Amino acid sequence: MRLQGKVAVVTGGSAGIGAECCKLFAKEGAAVIAADMRPPVYQAENTEYIQLNVTDAESCKSAVDAVIAKHGKIDILVNNAGITKDALIQKMTDDMWDAVIAVNLTGVFNMTRLIGPHMMEKGYGSIINISSVVGEFGNIGQTNYAATKAGVIGMTKTWAKEFARKGANVRANAIAPGYVMTDILKTVPQDLLDKFAAMTMLGRLGQPEEIAACALFLASDEASYVTGHVLSANGGMRL
Repeated sequence: MRLQGKVAVVTGGSAGIGAECCKLFAKEGAAVIAADMRPPVYQAENTEYIQLNVTDAESCKSAVDAVIAKHGKIDILVNNAGITKDALIQKMTDDMWDAVIAVNLTGVFNMTRLIGPHMMEKGYGSIINISSVVGEFGNIGQTNYAATKAGVIGMTKTWAKEFARKGANVRANAIAPGYVMTDILKTVPQDLLDKFAAMTMLGRLGQPEEIAACALFLASDEASYVTGHVLSANGGMRL
């Protein structure tokens, strides 16, 4: 019960990595809010759903206000909501660029600028931003996605400094997953999945549960001396 008594908000909490974070956090004693555009595809004790569009500042404020009104605090924020719209740069449209920036970068900003100061006031909190191996190393056809995930790392390091001011025990860390078997990868041809797996030292793709375990560590007091860090969970990927 490593999160006993804690309140956690997970964006994009209805499926994939977000869903596994919600289920694991609840199992470890947290009151969990799965914030997403659509209801969860699972059921878990101590987990509630709240509709949220991270690109909409008013939607974010309404969601955060509702959680604080009900629970009195937010101890953990996992900024997980994200999308992809891939294309080589010469074929990437303004709409493809703007959509990915809005969700993956501005959405993280929208939630953290509300919850980070709240944590600072309370004197405690853990912010976990889901970045990507693509944010660390880039990838062909993912200019927009790489830009957002690299930006998330920069924001993480900035917030580790900002929210720890005045003695507040607020930590900010990022996780940079490699290729993980979420719904996004389920549409990728098997030969490409095999290629991705061969690029790792472990010779396989990751599972959402493995990324959730990383998030649990960063959310818990076991990571009390870890902040401003990027945890690369990619199976030893060689790009």
